[in-house]
Amino acid sequence: MFDIQKIIEKAKTSTFYLWLLNFGLNRMVPFNRPHGFKIVKLTDESIETKLPFKTLNFNHIRSVHACALATLTEFTTGVFLISKFGANKYRIILRNLQMEYHYQGKTSVIAKFGLSEKEMRERVFIPLENEESVDIICEVKTLDLNNNHISTGSVTWQIKEWAKVKTSV
Repeated sequence: MFDIQKIIEKAKTSTFYLWLLNFGLNRMVPFNRPHGFKIVKLTDESIETKLPFKTLNFNHIRSVHACALATLTEFTTGVFLISKFGANKYRIILRNLQMEYHYQGKTSVIAKFGLSEKEMRERVFIPLENEESVDIICEVKTLDLNNNHISTGSVTWQIKEWAKVKTSV
């Protein structure tokens, strides 16, 4: 059985488990497979995800497509949040995604995002003690390999305990 939480924890210190995590995520989220996303660094407080410079990620002028950058932003924050509190106790749903594009991507790009333990406690766990759900806004900066700032994404996730999720009307 593919225990995502155990693999995520081991991927923080093991290149083999980081490879296994990337392999598993490509199978679990087949929509993202053609993009070739690859988590290149994962720690307790940050994540870096790479989008390769390849034909499937190009727009009509042979630069990184805006939608590929938006999907990378969503993927990066979603994986990070799941790494923080798992998918078994909490449900995360994308509420809003806003992108701002600064520069044409003409190489592979790296999306960077992070939250400290203190920020997670203050923005998610403490509010969830009194509220049914919490919205958290995650800002992602994407840079190319030449350190040009390609895009900034703002992703709002709704976080809710599975026990409080209503599945019928």
